[in-house]
Amino acid sequence: MSLYIGREASKLWKRICSETTTELNLLAENWKYLLAGLIGQYIHGLAARGVHYFHRPGPILQDVGFFLLPELGQDKAYISETLFTSIFVSFALWTFHPFILKSRKIYTVLIWCRVLAFLVASQFLRIMTFYSTQLPGPNYHCREGSKLATLPRPDTVLEVFVINFRRGILYGCGDLIFSSHMIFTLTFVRTYQKYGTRRSLKQLGWLLAIIQSLLIIASRKHYTVDVVVAWYTVNLVVFFVDKKLPELPDRSNAATTLLPLSTKDKDGKIKEENHKLLNGNSGDPVDWRQRTQVNGKIMDDGNTDSVTNGV
Repeated sequence: MSLYIGREASKLWKRICSETTTELNLLAENWKYLLAGLIGQYIHGLAARGVHYFHRPGPILQDVGFFLLPELGQDKAYISETLFTSIFVSFALWTFHPFILKSRKIYTVLIWCRVLAFLVASQFLRIMTFYSTQLPGPNYHCREGSKLATLPRPDTVLEVFVINFRRGILYGCGDLIFSSHMIFTLTFVRTYQKYGTRRSLKQLGWLLAIIQSLLIIASRKHYTVDVVVAWYTVNLVVFFVDKKLPELPDRSNAATTLLPLSTKDKDGKIKEENHKLLNGNSGDPVDWRQRTQVNGKIMDDGNTDSVTNGV
């Protein structure tokens, strides 16, 4: 028993080391895209903090969702945030599953480059909308009489650029249309829908996205319009941006290289394939058999004798 456990532990360690080497190579090639995505997250946080300075509390707007869904109250508002955190952590852990599991379908670095591209595109649209019109926040700390509803004028420029992301997520006001929580949730669910392998988890992901939408409205974090706009905007953004990005390598195919080919390697490979085709061989290694031309037709070796005998 101990020998079996030791052998499996050794295999796991080798798998982790191999995957780490592969991912580090990918990180060396794609770190600029990851850095750009992280900078985009900082700019989005900066914009959300900036609009808080302009927020002015006022009467809560008439909302169908508020009428249909009972208010959770301040003591139960954490339920929405707990579900969002669970979705975020679960997706992040899934992106690192190639380091542990044998069924490796994705590369962690490449999947996060893709996810950050979706997030930044959606957040850019979000920044434009909530700066266009500032609505009175429906959240408890954004209502009239709350000290957190407005931010005092900053004393220094540095104060504006230093962001407390946790405070901004929990106590932000003014950044309403459309919901940032739904941007992350829908991006994660759509990404797993395309690259995940378990159908039950895909169905669960969409169910949780719907529940998250209802909880956001019930906890009064956003108006219903913020959630509705997020549903069609994020899905459209992911759909169109995904078409512009290069497809991820398929790890299920043993013939696929671990790393994307460079431009030089691609050109060399194309020339090699063309050379083989001109010599009468297909580009498929399985079909590299000598061809003979008979009566204007290219025949395999196995068919040449029978055609000759027939002549």
